[in-house]
Amino acid sequence: MTQRTLIQLTGPDARSFLQNLITNDVDRTAGGLVYSALLTPQGKFIADFFVLADGEALVLDVAASHAPTLAQRLSMYKLRADLEISERAQTVSRGTGPAPEGALPDPRHPALGWRLYGGDAPADGTDWDALRVAHVIPETGIELTPETYILEAGFERLNGIDFRKGCYVGQEIAARMKHKTELKKGLVQVEIDGAAPVGTEITANGKPAGTLYTQSGNRALAHLRFNRAEGEMQADSATLRRP
Repeated sequence: MTQRTLIQLTGPDARSFLQNLITNDVDRTAGGLVYSALLTPQGKFIADFFVLADGEALVLDVAASHAPTLAQRLSMYKLRADLEISERAQTVSRGTGPAPEGALPDPRHPALGWRLYGGDAPADGTDWDALRVAHVIPETGIELTPETYILEAGFERLNGIDFRKGCYVGQEIAARMKHKTELKKGLVQVEIDGAAPVGTEITANGKPAGTLYTQSGNRALAHLRFNRAEGEMQADSATLRRP
């Protein structure tokens, strides 16, 4: 996976530093990969990543497109913490077939198979877009954007947030959305007749109802306003409906 970057945190304060910043519990790395995110203080998405414990080091597996921003934010928060932030030169592989030795299960959903750090596992032909659409899995830079609230993107279902771990950046907003409000928008699967570009506005009865994202066959992912997502909807020349 040449589109991934590994950011490594080392030093006495690495674990506590990361624990105070991200949405999931770093201590869960004792059991394998942890899926998590870094948010703005306003609770919006900056980057999502997997966290791997390798000895005393913590390794963040992040989309290459978002690695510079993530590294910059980590450096900004570092202040006097006793740790080093560096890039690790190591390959990342993934697949859905038999897992090679050393591979770790993807914590988001069993259908997403495994991830391997180091080694050389060949691509197994998995249609990742089809899998993501089937199981409503958002992708960095497509469904996950700077305007995303991660609960609307399904992070609780994807094991990407821990509501018992204590404070982190953006925690107050995430907790309020969890406990004090009912989600009025969210990422869902829709049926689609036709096709439209990613990012196309969805309308229902002439009113804005959401945004169309990844498409696979006659299904797609869409971020919808639930109170308008009834009956047939339109995205450019495509027709949509909720299953």
